[in-house]
Amino acid sequence: MKLIECPRDAMQGWPDFIPTDTKTAYLNQLLRVGFDTLDFGSFVSPKAIPQLRDTAEVLAGLDLSRTTTKLLAIVANLRGAETAVGYPEIQYLGFPLSVSETFQQRNTNKSIAEALAEVAQMQNLCAQRGKELVVYLSMGFGNPYGDPWNPEVLGEFTQRLDALGVRIVALSDTIGASTPETIAPPFRELTAAFPHIEFGAHLHTTPQSWREKVEAAYAAGCRRFDGALGGIGGCPMAADELTGNMATEHLVQYLQEQGVPTGLDMSALGEAQRLSQQVFASH
Repeated sequence: MKLIECPRDAMQGWPDFIPTDTKTAYLNQLLRVGFDTLDFGSFVSPKAIPQLRDTAEVLAGLDLSRTTTKLLAIVANLRGAETAVGYPEIQYLGFPLSVSETFQQRNTNKSIAEALAEVAQMQNLCAQRGKELVVYLSMGFGNPYGDPWNPEVLGEFTQRLDALGVRIVALSDTIGASTPETIAPPFRELTAAFPHIEFGAHLHTTPQSWREKVEAAYAAGCRRFDGALGGIGGCPMAADELTGNMATEHLVQYLQEQGVPTGLDMSALGEAQRLSQQVFASH
């Protein structure tokens, strides 16, 4: 079981700039918890995501001497990937590839075909530099544009990524559209068809819907989950302001109920939760 904590996703849309020292202190506390991976920052244009313009400075302040947690940075294009691979501390590069043509154009000003060509270049770059590429299939559970969506579409995309050598694929619920009925079939089919690929779930939920979504993904074979403490952030396009990231504490609660070891330091997690409330205090 792999738990990926995503403070980057929580922070990126936060309206007030979070000071670099505050970000660094929060991330250092998260590194003590024992998550498999920390999605800590992004190498994306500051014009697009001004909140994370200090990712390099934050990285310089992280204490990695006593943690097994690996670092993941999000990139939006080859230029960002070229910057990210220059940091030895970063193990994973994450790239959002949309299965919706409309959203791919809106998100990156590229077609899916152009984005896939860039994924191939990023994968080669990662292989050369000893990094691993994580591809997020955004709009992975449907889209509001009427673009085609079904488990077969996800299978076709995975087949292309598999041919490129990508070994971690996360199905991403970009707008909170997922339901147990749309979550279970893709995970069931993909984990059976591509046993050598690690499939993750990046889900968005309301306070009422989190359990049924985690349960559907877990029962269908998913063993990699993204979360963010407090369920902060994640869904700027959603009409429902209560739709946010999957709350990490809910993931932990579910796994404990199932008797699944998390390997987390619960005392450090409690301290991280307290710190999170300070970092994301109402503006």
